[in-house]
Amino acid sequence: MRPGVVAAVVSASLLVLGAAPGAGPAPLPARLADTGGGTQLITAQAPHADATSGTVTWWDLRDGQWVKAGSATARFGAKGLVEGTARKQGTNTTPAGLYDLPFAFGIKAAPAGTSVAYRPVHEESWWCQDNDSRSYNRWSEPRPADCRAAESEHLITYAEQYAHALVIGFNYDRPVRGRGAGIFLHVNGEAATAGCVSVPADAMRAVLAWANPSSKPHIAIGTESGTTAITQY
Repeated sequence: MRPGVVAAVVSASLLVLGAAPGAGPAPLPARLADTGGGTQLITAQAPHADATSGTVTWWDLRDGQWVKAGSATARFGAKGLVEGTARKQGTNTTPAGLYDLPFAFGIKAAPAGTSVAYRPVHEESWWCQDNDSRSYNRWSEPRPADCRAAESEHLITYAEQYAHALVIGFNYDRPVRGRGAGIFLHVNGEAATAGCVSVPADAMRAVLAWANPSSKPHIAIGTESGTTAITQY
């Protein structure tokens, strides 16, 4: 092919990709298959599927461009990440995928500026994880008779982690028994999580103050590459 033709092809390719010569890669949300249709997005990315740490970043879509609003180190499940549709309850894995954020909750009062729905945690607040309960993967107050305490989380007992939290809509709309329940974005505990995504307390407060329900925020969870690559969601 003649040099002039090669240059024309390269220029055309750059236009298609929305890039310019010498420009770096597009922002992560621009490389995802789907962002949920809103103008806010949280990405939770680990380097590989066995990782228990990575990065959470929250983004705004402004004038057609994704702009980083904040970022923090993150922790994932003690057994890493797994494709959400293949996850099994009790495996300490974080489900990869794209999810909505139904509501927030916390033992502490909502941070200043919080506009998402926020539920205060009380002594009788539970998250039912009992596969045999009609309240499976639901906030329950008080705990239903058919939801065993040993198979559920008494939210108020997690004073550090659930000081502030956002519900991740994994297995939430139409819960599949055995797939998993109670997956949240919450404050760091002492180590890796049982499947949630966690961040430092100041980052969690910042996310709650940033999230705007009218912007339809979602969270994309995944890895840099492989079968759980975040870009496929």
